[in-house]
Amino acid sequence: MNEPILYSFRRCPYCMRAHMGLKYSLLIIKLREVSLKEMPDELLKVSPHETVPVLILSADNVMDESWDILKWALLKNDPDNWLGEDNKYLLDAEMLVETNDFSFKENLDHYKYADRHPEHSKEHYRNEGEEFIEELEDMLSDNAYLLADTVTIADIAIFPFVRQFSLVDKTWFDESRYTRVQHWLESLINSKLFQDVFQKHDFWKSGDNEIYL
Repeated sequence: MNEPILYSFRRCPYCMRAHMGLKYSLLIIKLREVSLKEMPDELLKVSPHETVPVLILSADNVMDESWDILKWALLKNDPDNWLGEDNKYLLDAEMLVETNDFSFKENLDHYKYADRHPEHSKEHYRNEGEEFIEELEDMLSDNAYLLADTVTIADIAIFPFVRQFSLVDKTWFDESRYTRVQHWLESLINSKLFQDVFQKHDFWKSGDNEIYL
């Protein structure tokens, strides 16, 4: 194969993370937007978990973890130094991602789909998720972004999930005390990079013309 291929779904926060990293890195990547309800056979053959994102680098080199894809992209090309000098932001970003992808994501899913988890109320799940939001609010008291006054890999890794949290009850979020998180989130959503990545594309089918990041 020639250029790497990214299978993605635009509203998935994991896909946003991977897609933004690849777009930012200026690598030539084929983008295949897929339907989660009708994944193409080409994807199912290389994705045993039937999930996205999936980045195919070669026939025997497939990446299916969004954090790994983001790191891979930046290690290939990092024009604005998101990793920092000597990759100094990477360790702190790793710790944030661990919290985000496990405890916060579980709380987010329970909050978003509270009717599927009647053991507790929607407010209970939101309160659980707020613990991470409070941590981010505290971090943003020192910098404009999570680890510095400029965007780093940590912001790109985390913000798609905070965006999803904010949309479950946008009125509540907009009126909450998390003003720094609100401003941080808005700046990333309004960035040209995110707006480019969030463009809508038709679902890819075999034989379609290729779209590039």
